[in-house]
Amino acid sequence: MKVGFVQQACSTDKTLNIQKSLDGIAKCAAEGAALVVLQELHCGIYFCQAEETAMFDLAEPIPGPDTVVFGNAAKKHGVVLVTSLFEKRAPGLYHNTAVVFEKDGTIAGKYRKMHIPDDPAYYEKFYFTPGDLGFEPIVTSVGKLGVLVCWDQWYPEAARLMALAGAEILIYPTAIGWESTDSQEEKKRQHDAWQISQRGHAVANGLPVVTVNRVGHEPDWTGVTGGIEFWGQSFIAGPQGEILYLASTNQEETTVVEVNKARTEAVRRIWPFFRDRRIDYYQGITRRYID
Repeated sequence: MKVGFVQQACSTDKTLNIQKSLDGIAKCAAEGAALVVLQELHCGIYFCQAEETAMFDLAEPIPGPDTVVFGNAAKKHGVVLVTSLFEKRAPGLYHNTAVVFEKDGTIAGKYRKMHIPDDPAYYEKFYFTPGDLGFEPIVTSVGKLGVLVCWDQWYPEAARLMALAGAEILIYPTAIGWESTDSQEEKKRQHDAWQISQRGHAVANGLPVVTVNRVGHEPDWTGVTGGIEFWGQSFIAGPQGEILYLASTNQEETTVVEVNKARTEAVRRIWPFFRDRRIDYYQGITRRYID
């Protein structure tokens, strides 16, 4: 299966951001992609750098105007499309939601981000209610997609539950970068940990992983910090964690990569981790901590 992704820089110009995404979708489709993945919150800036109630105005209902735009794009180009939107569910109730469109433009399903961070420059708990749809793969014409979002990528439990539910590929729309005061050594440690964790999910579950990150500098409009330099480096890994493609650190990219889903069966035969799981002794995994 040919998988395309769009790594882009975003600004306060929503129309321009959406057009970049649409242009990327068209380019991926022209290169034969059956599945196209966009980055986290690709319609606008990463507004979680500071807590400001006016930013809730960026949210839209699902279905809503943004889903119409991207549903039309999926239909026009005949691709399955993974998007990442700021969902207004009800007054005072908002989610960070990935919406998947079938190639006929209909909504195949959605996933609401489950793990919500609260770190300097990533104040997502102020904006997002934790997801309530669980870890359920979204069934599409290109297979069962295990769609998760950004902070979810650090949790092996999320990847495992998607795999156990039949996901054929793990997908992570992402917005992660460096704070301006981090040293070069710390930046390298952070990036390496991020990639290693997701490659580990690929290995542990015998599944390909698609991670699409933002790129470029986005200022902190409050002036409290120096903003975030999103590190790009979107990548696709195979079911043994092998890197099939790695994007640049500082350039917008639209790329199509061949992913062989059939390798999952071959890899799971030589590394039968699912067979050897000791499910009779895993009760403690649902506890916060074992004292």
